[in-house]
Amino acid sequence: MTAAEVEACVPQRFEEDRAGALERARARVAAAGQWSPRQHLGRRWPVGCVALEITQRCNLDCELCYLSESSQALKDIPLAEVYCRIAMIRAQYGAGVDVQITGGEPTLRPRGELVAIVRRARESGLRPSLFTNGIRASRALLAELAAAGLEDVAFHVDTTQRRRGYLSEAALDALRLEYIARARGLPLAVFFNTSVCDSNLEAVPAIAEFFLCHADVVRMASFQLHADTGRGSLRGRGPRVSVAAVAGRIQAGVRAKLNFDAMDIGHARCNRYAMALVANGRAHDLCDEPDFIVRMLERTAALRLDRTRPADGLAALAGWALRHPRALPDCLAWVARKTWRMRQDLLAARCRVHKLSFFIHDFMHACALERERIDACSFMVATPEGPLSMCLHNAKRDAYLLPPGAAPVRLTRKTARGLAKLRFAPGS
Repeated sequence: MTAAEVEACVPQRFEEDRAGALERARARVAAAGQWSPRQHLGRRWPVGCVALEITQRCNLDCELCYLSESSQALKDIPLAEVYCRIAMIRAQYGAGVDVQITGGEPTLRPRGELVAIVRRARESGLRPSLFTNGIRASRALLAELAAAGLEDVAFHVDTTQRRRGYLSEAALDALRLEYIARARGLPLAVFFNTSVCDSNLEAVPAIAEFFLCHADVVRMASFQLHADTGRGSLRGRGPRVSVAAVAGRIQAGVRAKLNFDAMDIGHARCNRYAMALVANGRAHDLCDEPDFIVRMLERTAALRLDRTRPADGLAALAGWALRHPRALPDCLAWVARKTWRMRQDLLAARCRVHKLSFFIHDFMHACALERERIDACSFMVATPEGPLSMCLHNAKRDAYLLPPGAAPVRLTRKTARGLAKLRFAPGS
């Protein structure tokens, strides 16, 4: 597909530069009453990320599955259409936007196509991430994708996936360790996604502690609260599962108080974010001075940091500070205070420090969508008609994915698993 053909796929109304995208994002969050000095959406990013679903097929049968009942019967969208959506994302939001290459399970696409998709996203100026359950994400594949321009890999691992032989979150630590080993040393930022429901809520402290112990590789741990999409085997979530409950358990697991209110990303009822510095196996809140965080957000909103190479990110921050001498005293004073508070752990760790972020996302139930949260959404899905709120798309998947008038095709779980084994053998 030529560059001209790709450009022809982009609707005229989406041809706007990054500055225009930021302005529109500001208008969206302001209309929803979410604009504040802490708000990243419309200031640092025009959107949190855009999901690029390259297949609807999956090789797991999750209790909290958001896929359509017809997912296993749907053909993958053609590569040319994937390229069109990449071009649309770039035209809509500008360069530097995070793109989740996802599904279904994206590694079920032919390997050459998956590599080509990552390469096209990177060549388009976007930041591609692979969201995978890890089953087919071998080290060789991750290395090839990293060479093609992949920046992040996010492994989804938890008990709601009903993986055979893993009956608890503690048992799944062995699988998490395996996935960490596959990615270790590669130029990739490693994330983990965990779905939280009534049955594994009490395991959250241990999961958070696991990520703390492996902060030399793991950069972010995302906890996604159970949302009733009308599919899967779990429906309404119990009142115990809440943002506050998960935030409290994360802090219990890392044995540190973390500020989940220093930064806003989209709607405050959808997202909570905290950052920790880890030294000597101990977590220290990076946002314990929220006024300084707000000042730095305003100063460095346009600065792009390399997630795959933390040293390069620090060098970029240092270079920025040298170019802005008026801000330098404020920055140096904060570094001095933080160093003093961490001094014992810094000495014990010989100044080896890692950053570990915790993200909590509260998806909306399909039958309880709220207009203002959709309007201020920071997580979108790329569709032929343009980006849609992820919660809206998940709630109405058949309407968006099936041809007009088509009835859903429902396969039994046994048949779907059999098709996956027949059609998508390892290494295909």
